Amino acid sequence: MAEARRIALTAQGFNGMRSHQAVGAAQLRKGVERLGLLQIDSVNILVRAHYMPLFSRLGSYEPALLDALSAARPRRFFEYWGHEASMLPIDCQPLLRWRMDRALQGQGVWRQLEPFAGEKRGEADALLARIGAEGPLAASDVAGSRAAKGMWMWSAAKHALEWLFWAGLLASTHRRGSFERVYDLTERVLPRAILQLPTPSGVDARRALIARSGHALGIATADDLRDYYRIPAPDARLPIEQLVEEGTLIPVQVRGWRQQAYLHKDARAGRKLDGAALLSPFDPLIWHRPRTERLFGFRYRLEIYTPAHKREHGYYVLPFLLDGAIVARVDLKADRKTGTLKVQRAHIEPGAPQYTVERLIGELRLMALWLGLSGLAIAQAAAVHPLFSALPIAE
Repeated sequence: MAEARRIALTAQGFNGMRSHQAVGAAQLRKGVERLGLLQIDSVNILVRAHYMPLFSRLGSYEPALLDALSAARPRRFFEYWGHEASMLPIDCQPLLRWRMDRALQGQGVWRQLEPFAGEKRGEADALLARIGAEGPLAASDVAGSRAAKGMWMWSAAKHALEWLFWAGLLASTHRRGSFERVYDLTERVLPRAILQLPTPSGVDARRALIARSGHALGIATADDLRDYYRIPAPDARLPIEQLVEEGTLIPVQVRGWRQQAYLHKDARAGRKLDGAALLSPFDPLIWHRPRTERLFGFRYRLEIYTPAHKREHGYYVLPFLLDGAIVARVDLKADRKTGTLKVQRAHIEPGAPQYTVERLIGELRLMALWLGLSGLAIAQAAAVHPLFSALPIAE
């Protein structure tokens, strides 16, 4: 089990202390390519989700570098549905056309989008024609697109645009400061060289995606492998069998795991797993919660949608990885008005080393600096340890 954890951490880039040198665009690009994708999420109580995994692995960097990298032409990355909404390497686009083809038929999309593949197709085609004639637009640019207030209360225009995006007829040019996606014709956003590549069969594409999953995870169950790019279970069986037959995945047994495990042929157990990192709830290391529990003995749930009085650990909780183990979790908020990183709640896991709090505070200070926040404060309820109590109390 310990070796499996070392393999998984090494595959994910947690195999040594961060470099003290400045992190440049080349390192960010390699980081995204190594992980295979970065999940994108709208929650911004701390920082947008796609920025965090690279900070966790590489240390402080300028987020504008990642923005520039994602928008650079010719594009090296694009946004699409990988593991949820994701930033993906551009060479992944042909491997996801089977998902676009299914969306075009109204399959594999949210229920509210299905009608645009059928009886509402005319509405979607009208928006597609408008974008073709007028150029990029967002849902808020469409007259009469105001929707009822509340999360996910989308307008009809937004639903149509999202279906066109899912079906590959539109692509995202960028996101505005409000995080609103801007759409344009796919052929005006993605490189022609990519769009002209042959479309692989569905089985071949999913086999390539699962091979990427295996490389990014190091060691994994079939469920882990398919979850990385959200491949339906029935579609994953044959590609996994083929990858085993060709030697890319090697069946192995992991003590304590009830499921069959698969080792990627290039996976290695790194010698160095020392170091500290705060992990986003959407980090590839922990986003599949059953795998997190298997690897670390750490039960973790996102409680954003849980009523406040029922939350066990907090609203936006980040696990704390220390020397190869998850030893604590903290509920964080970036208070940009006061320039403070606030620790709303903190929990130390059973068996955590005595130096956990000291190392955690060091990592919190590093994060505050990265986010451009001048201070670190802790809520009264979280100041349960002498080292925590030495910090300013958040208002």
